[in-house]
Amino acid sequence: MKVLVTGGAGFIGSHVSKRLLDRGDDVTIIDNFDDYYDRELKAKNLNTIPEAEIHIGDIKHQSWMKDAFTIDKPDVVVHLAAMAGVRHSLEYPEYHSDVNITGTVNLLKLATEFGVENFVFASSSSIYGDRTNIPFKETDRVDEPISPYAASKKAGELFGSVYSSQHGLNFTALRFFTVYGPRSRPDMAHRKFADGMREGKTIQLYNNGKNGRDYTFIDDIVDGVVAALENPHRYEIFNLGGDKPVLTTELVSELERGLDIEAKKEYVEKQTGDVDITCADISKAKRMLGYERKVSFKKGMEKFCDWYKQEYKI
Repeated sequence: MKVLVTGGAGFIGSHVSKRLLDRGDDVTIIDNFDDYYDRELKAKNLNTIPEAEIHIGDIKHQSWMKDAFTIDKPDVVVHLAAMAGVRHSLEYPEYHSDVNITGTVNLLKLATEFGVENFVFASSSSIYGDRTNIPFKETDRVDEPISPYAASKKAGELFGSVYSSQHGLNFTALRFFTVYGPRSRPDMAHRKFADGMREGKTIQLYNNGKNGRDYTFIDDIVDGVVAALENPHRYEIFNLGGDKPVLTTELVSELERGLDIEAKKEYVEKQTGDVDITCADISKAKRMLGYERKVSFKKGMEKFCDWYKQEYKI
């Protein structure tokens, strides 16, 4: 297949692109190298996938995106580009609206115009809001987001529904649950804690360390993305998670063990926009995509810590 991967220089995008290249697909990456975090990290990601064709540009710019579609003529689109970060979205909601909504609509319009066979969209567990009734199911109501980021991801799903029903576009939304692993973004909890521990800084555990997250190893997420590409649907939503929440205190304990560094911890109150717990019901993904969680949290943290120690020579 000829696959267009937006956000392909990022954490998830580079892992997805490598898997697709390894299995023989032609991969074109679009990324704007936004300065949300150090661009050098994205450059390192691209070093792992030298075979991919790279276009540096912005999905918000429709005329530029149309030129990219005209040149590359993708069979399928994996749309991973987004402004990420719940807390960042509270401070800069307009950025999240511009990229995550306007950019997504541009891509949906072009996918329809150019006859794309399948459109896979990276949604988020954030759209479930702050609820304690677990596990989260795709049939749950998701009309009470508590951050602009979550609202923008829900909007992407809704626009996907429009383009599916009105234009016949095959569209699959994958709700990712707290993805972690090698080359993860520096703003993600496990990477942020690891950086702080390495630098001897005090790390802050929000909600007094009692937040529970359904951590999902990157390889399992990639499996789900590939399965969605291979099993197109007119319109479907799937959870991709690990189906078991892990407390922040447990996360730090695994980092201490894996990095052999004792963390300096400060327990602080819950932050605005944070949810207490996430937990995915993955039964639908199992049934319709053949998705399985293969990497346990403990094993996944071992893999992350091994990579981190090699990356930073510790």
